[in-house]
Amino acid sequence: SMQCFPSLVLALSSLLGALALLQLSLYLRVPSRYGKHEERLCRPRGRVPARCAWFLQELPSFLVPALTSTEPHEPGLAGAAFTWTCCSFFWDRTFIYPFFTRGRPFPLQLLFFGTLFCIYNGFLQGYYLIYCAEYPNDWCTDIRFTSGLLLFLLGMGINIHSDLLLRQLRKPGEVTYKIPQGGLFTYVSGANYFGEIVEWFGFAIATWSLPAFAFAFFTLCCIGPRAYHHHRYYLKTFTDYPKSRKALIPFVF
Repeated sequence: SMQCFPSLVLALSSLLGALALLQLSLYLRVPSRYGKHEERLCRPRGRVPARCAWFLQELPSFLVPALTSTEPHEPGLAGAAFTWTCCSFFWDRTFIYPFFTRGRPFPLQLLFFGTLFCIYNGFLQGYYLIYCAEYPNDWCTDIRFTSGLLLFLLGMGINIHSDLLLRQLRKPGEVTYKIPQGGLFTYVSGANYFGEIVEWFGFAIATWSLPAFAFAFFTLCCIGPRAYHHHRYYLKTFTDYPKSRKALIPFVF
């Protein structure tokens, strides 16, 4: 049976924070090479169909925490609840989202590194919540838990709704890009990304844990720049793109 090693949690969380800063430095000026940003850059040789790629990449994020939580160990009500809250998002990302996406084929290299990251982060979050996290019995009434859970659910709702709106833009077989409309897309170009960032910062507040904050920071540094590049792409591609629309944060940026 596994036990908690705080030094391991600190080391893995710190590395995750460093990876976040690396992502930010790599992709702030140049977008990551997939989807709509692949056209302007050299195309990678090996590519995987989008549905298969998203499924394979996200599967460890669901399986690793889920399998970790089956160990003969009592994580406590809060720890178990947080683990399965985390798994509920990745259930959608693994078993629902990939089978409805209409994205372009995914570079094999990005799939490989994405899968490695999902294994790494899945282990870190699951390991901490199951073996290290300790919450008082009244944690469910704590302002951090209630406000964080509210943010998580709000962000998850925005994320799933925005993905649905994006899917509806294209008919089966279409690969052309169109202007997203409705929902939070009225205010920002990266509504789906905004929802995911809000979601994981909510999770971090609710769990009040270093690994969760490190992951929320990584999410911000990873998909925040992508929302910015999406915004620039839309402005450049569509002359009628709404000028009042921001990139990521409504009315701000």
